[in-house]
Amino acid sequence: VIACTSKTAEEVRVFRREADLSDPFLVENGGAVHGDSPEGEWTLPLGWRHQRLEPWLVELGRRIGLELRALDELPTAEAEQLTGLRGEALAMACRRVWSVPFLNPPAYHWPALESAAAAVGLKLLQGNRMAHLISADTDKGLALAALKRHLGANGTRVLALGDSPNDTALLDAADRAVVVPGAGGPHPALEAGIAAGRYELASAPHAEGWAEAVAALL
Repeated sequence: VIACTSKTAEEVRVFRREADLSDPFLVENGGAVHGDSPEGEWTLPLGWRHQRLEPWLVELGRRIGLELRALDELPTAEAEQLTGLRGEALAMACRRVWSVPFLNPPAYHWPALESAAAAVGLKLLQGNRMAHLISADTDKGLALAALKRHLGANGTRVLALGDSPNDTALLDAADRAVVVPGAGGPHPALEAGIAAGRYELASAPHAEGWAEAVAALL
């Protein structure tokens, strides 16, 4: 069970302990892959570091005439309301290494922002709560491929499950892909893939749908 998430490695380590997992994990939308060995935790760095990315968020906003607000620059109360996190949990979410989460801009700005990012070697991903700025040569699908190469497991079949647009690269890289809907149905950005038969649709929302899809395959 390989966590593949927009969360930081710090956050995933807590989750892995709570869920008693020992498998590798992919963090910050594919910015890096981590795993355990007898010598300790190993890391495959794949993307630009946060310190290099963050000034570009300001510059991209300037180029399209829009203020882009990074998660780690929000007032604490606003960040708590946005993420549902508090205290050390919020601090771990803000201590980014490979990405810059920021408030989702108005939809009509998205095409111009994507174009400006691509022109300088960057990529934008849209999540359920925030958008994410990463380097163009990283995403969840590319991180999955890097993990397979690292483990010498290129022939391993992968079931991927996701619920938001930032899971698209992972779903596309998997042998079987399942979209987990929310209470109101699947994310609109994933509906075309479901209609085309590229993705299966879980039969229930959230964790229940995830569990049923995995159990059905097993």
